[in-house]
Amino acid sequence: MIAVDDTITPADLLPDIQQMWEASAVKIDAIAASTPQRDGKTPVFTVAGKYQPQGWTEWTQGFEFGSAILQFDATGDERFLEFGRRATVDKMAPHVTHFGVHDHGFNNVSTYGALLRLMNEGVLQEDAWQRDFYELALKASGWAQANRWSTTADGGGYIYSFNGPHSLFVDTIRSCRALAWSHQLGHAAMGERDERIDLLERIVQHGSATAAYNVWYGEGRDAYDIRGRTAHEAIFNRNNGDFRCPSSQQGYSPFSTWTRGLAWAMVGFPEQLEWFATRPDEEFASVGGRAAVEELFLKAARATCDFYIEHTPTCGVPYWDTGAPGLAKLGDYLDRPAEPHNDHEPVDSSAAAIAAQGLLRLAGVLKARGDADAARYHAAGLTVLRTLLAEPYLSTDGGHEGLLLHSIYHRPNAWDYTPPGSKIPCGEACMWGDYHLREVALLVQRMAQGQPYYTFFGPVAAAGASA
Repeated sequence: MIAVDDTITPADLLPDIQQMWEASAVKIDAIAASTPQRDGKTPVFTVAGKYQPQGWTEWTQGFEFGSAILQFDATGDERFLEFGRRATVDKMAPHVTHFGVHDHGFNNVSTYGALLRLMNEGVLQEDAWQRDFYELALKASGWAQANRWSTTADGGGYIYSFNGPHSLFVDTIRSCRALAWSHQLGHAAMGERDERIDLLERIVQHGSATAAYNVWYGEGRDAYDIRGRTAHEAIFNRNNGDFRCPSSQQGYSPFSTWTRGLAWAMVGFPEQLEWFATRPDEEFASVGGRAAVEELFLKAARATCDFYIEHTPTCGVPYWDTGAPGLAKLGDYLDRPAEPHNDHEPVDSSAAAIAAQGLLRLAGVLKARGDADAARYHAAGLTVLRTLLAEPYLSTDGGHEGLLLHSIYHRPNAWDYTPPGSKIPCGEACMWGDYHLREVALLVQRMAQGQPYYTFFGPVAAAGASA
């Protein structure tokens, strides 16, 4: 269980966050310089300290360029703004209309969305053509993602994964940010015979399916029903929409918890709750009303965050899967800090970076409701971040292109690099881990400095005025 430090404050972490941004600048420059060696392909994870592409889908390119935009946001260094903006224009267009993936919220909100948010915040100078460009990209991206739609027997539906219409990934709840931006900008998503598709309704239905089929609540669903655990994938019979079984692409099993999938749920549900709070009540009429929707999303957010706190080592960094077989050889591994260099199972720092943000965002949602539990989640998020901002996780070695060390991509496929002398993968970084460390650091930095609270959608009044 995480040893939550309830004395820590955002300001306490500012020196470490500053050190991280200094290291981050070096990494962004190094990755950009190494692009020719990758033949221009998207970097995914490091091998012996150098970023490599990995063909599956190009789901990490938005994190590459979005990291530069976050660097500018945090430091004001316009060199990174220009790099991120130019790369968005030159490289990201295919992602906007990519009908083959469920990752639009990762690629396009991290780039087009970040630039539009900064303009709405007044950080970027107002420019009508830039605004129109970013808005059109986000409108199209949200509908391209929402168009990957499968219905369920209970009358709902979900955005299906790149595995096909039978597959609901837990990851995608965080990627629903693309639909939120599109809806916020007033986009009219159109279907056959000019049917108008309500994108907020699709977010709610997808989130409801994820909460029902990818998250457990200790209510007797099956023999492995532990409150807050998640399955990477839910499988449906496409003949009639019936749920068939849990599955896993990147976890150890359908009945254990792949911790990065858990983390995506931890941040995805409260992030949508933050956005729901900006929408008028009448928009929830077709999905049972605001109260019912928010109660469902909050139940999932609390359960997954509680599971993470209870099933993670004291430092806040989890092993890659709670059921990984080698954990039995580690003894009481939950009662001490994680050990990235053990002989049996790897940790996943990228899951921790995502989870830290989820804990902090849930705290914010609960604080707005006057819930005393907010302080616990807030302290837990800061505790996790403090661990990640120090050795052995933060990389300050200029020769290593990664920022956050000891992450895992796909353990079952053996894609992760095992260095000489080690029995497990360790010491490497990934694009989503580096990006999410920057993102949670920006969130906490803004808290510490009294700046506007960081959300993916930014100040709603400014965005709505231009829709």
